[in-house]
Amino acid sequence: MQHPRPTSRTTDPRAASPRVAGALVESPLQLLCTVEAHAAGFGGTATHVHVRDDVPALGDALSAVRELTLPHGLDFDLAGRRSALTAREPVWLVGDAFSGLFQATVPLRRPERIVLVDDGLATLELCRLLVRRDPLVRIGRPAPAPRRRLGAVAAGRLRSLAGDGRVTIFTALPLTPDLADGLRTQGFDVRHNQFGWLAAQPADDSMSEPTIVVGSAMPADGFIDAHRYVDWVRSLAKEGALRYLPHRRQTPELLAALAEIDGVTVDVPGAPVEIRLRGLRSGQRVLSLPSTSTILLTTIISPLGVPVTALDVPADWWTERATADHRAHLTSVVALAQQARAAVDDASETDSPEANE
Repeated sequence: MQHPRPTSRTTDPRAASPRVAGALVESPLQLLCTVEAHAAGFGGTATHVHVRDDVPALGDALSAVRELTLPHGLDFDLAGRRSALTAREPVWLVGDAFSGLFQATVPLRRPERIVLVDDGLATLELCRLLVRRDPLVRIGRPAPAPRRRLGAVAAGRLRSLAGDGRVTIFTALPLTPDLADGLRTQGFDVRHNQFGWLAAQPADDSMSEPTIVVGSAMPADGFIDAHRYVDWVRSLAKEGALRYLPHRRQTPELLAALAEIDGVTVDVPGAPVEIRLRGLRSGQRVLSLPSTSTILLTTIISPLGVPVTALDVPADWWTERATADHRAHLTSVVALAQQARAAVDDASETDSPEANE
């Protein structure tokens, strides 16, 4: 897929980045993508990462990232939300534009540049809302009038900054042409995150099971029936040894039920799966219900010969809590993962000796 390029009036933000940047990180994926954005030159000479200290699994993710070779000029502040409120960095790296902290702060300040990094499927919803000029409110959550007003002001500020060429969207997710064109028309500079920093890191090859299942948050969120989910993992284990990587929101009860299944090894929480699975090799496979990780892992490990498959959710798994919008939003990942795989295949064909003859 072709990723949109900035308009002619937009200069490369890396050429004129101020010396200091700041990032508020509220999830393991935001942490990884913030490091990638800094490594790709979209931060500053120095980038201070304000890490929330009250998010489960984020501390483990930070420890794992620190074990790798970090790009120069990156440091971490565990005061998180408190320090981000008082920081005055001229460049902001933002993972969650739906965050109340971000939306309450952005109308009060005018940073020289904002860089939006991936935060799962919320990034796609953010792009859609920006193109439609709607308030920035999370999908499927009732938003009272004051919260919608705050989301409308935040969206307006982002579009205003984009009109001045001051907002970059740094994403690994495939955007449809109409979405990419809509962002580009408003002045957003859309750049593709190819995980170049992560690709240069040493890989962990300790997982030998032929099947790796990346855990889903949907049972914990009440969107699908937990018993059917456990039965699905049990059916996969009948095919051979299986390593299960829990989602950070999964409950102890669910993990205990999975650990009792013969042939299933339940991993302990730790580094983001994008880091942990880089050591897989041909002959192994990764399965998951719809999740952003399947799209990102396709980009990262499919070139190594490891298939990554996002499976459709059977209709009878959904609970009443999963609205039609939720189902459509989550199910869209399957098509996006297929697009990402097609892009990897196209790149492989282009790079092959036969293609260059």
